[in-house]
Amino acid sequence: MIEVLEAGLATSVQDTGRTGYYRYGIPPSGAVDAYSSRAANILVGNAEDAAVLECTYLGPRLRFTEPAVVAVTGADMPAQIAGEEVPGWAALRVTAGDELSFTFLRAGARAYVAVRGGIDVPEVLGSRSTYGIAGFGGHEGRTLRVGDSLVVGDSPSAPPAAEGFETPRDLRPVLARENDVRVVMGLYDDRLTDRGRADFLAAAWTLTPVADRVGFRYCGAQLEWVEREQPFGAGADPSNIVDAGYPIGSIQVPAGSEPIVLHRDAVSGGGYAMVATVISADMDVVGQSAPGTTTRFVEVDLDEALAARAHRAERLELLRWAARP
Repeated sequence: MIEVLEAGLATSVQDTGRTGYYRYGIPPSGAVDAYSSRAANILVGNAEDAAVLECTYLGPRLRFTEPAVVAVTGADMPAQIAGEEVPGWAALRVTAGDELSFTFLRAGARAYVAVRGGIDVPEVLGSRSTYGIAGFGGHEGRTLRVGDSLVVGDSPSAPPAAEGFETPRDLRPVLARENDVRVVMGLYDDRLTDRGRADFLAAAWTLTPVADRVGFRYCGAQLEWVEREQPFGAGADPSNIVDAGYPIGSIQVPAGSEPIVLHRDAVSGGGYAMVATVISADMDVVGQSAPGTTTRFVEVDLDEALAARAHRAERLELLRWAARP
């Protein structure tokens, strides 16, 4: 059992997400930084889709009532066990009564805590992930609160990483304050003028404090739209269209001034033009961005997007091999 002594700012139970329900308006949810979530599970010997804790900006303080193996990955949010700082990206042993806590965030935005056996909460539509807007999944459909108790599942057959093993730096994400995020342009980039399209790719966009699991809002330029008479069913904003489905990672720009990257808890459709979509391999980069981070959107084609996804998969495979005891 894990007792929540301090809840952190927005700590929730997440896994790799639920699939097959987006067409009904239910987003995938799941870890915003999927690579770090999977890596934490690899380190403790769990299946990679086991439920973990996603800790945003400020970590929780947790007490373990029995011995456990844990790993902390993702953001640079130094962890402590029994008051002593411990390395991140490693399998760590805790004894009954030990407390896991965190100091202040130094880089990134979200840390992940995996516990050998996984966080044992009921599956909803095939996933243990929290979807807070609808109030289901995770622990009672919400972020953690002081006084909550979390059940740990049965230990898996796979062993955790050897004591003393720390994930090599080149297999950890780069947590930068200036990022290039690769995008595939479309479906509605033709609604921008040539200048508007060029400005979207040239601008240095700054992440605003409006950044959560639904979407990340940026500021930094004013985009120019093609003038037209809005069709029946579209709104008056120049970025409005007749409603369409939103892919996860798609970027809408209401009024042409503040791009919003839709993330794991995003709505499935609406009336804003999607001028580009962040490639799957770079969604973790967006998820680890804290307010004030500067981002440039870099256009790539589908072949480059697929190559980036393959490279990400290769890094996870390298970690699987490196972490074997």
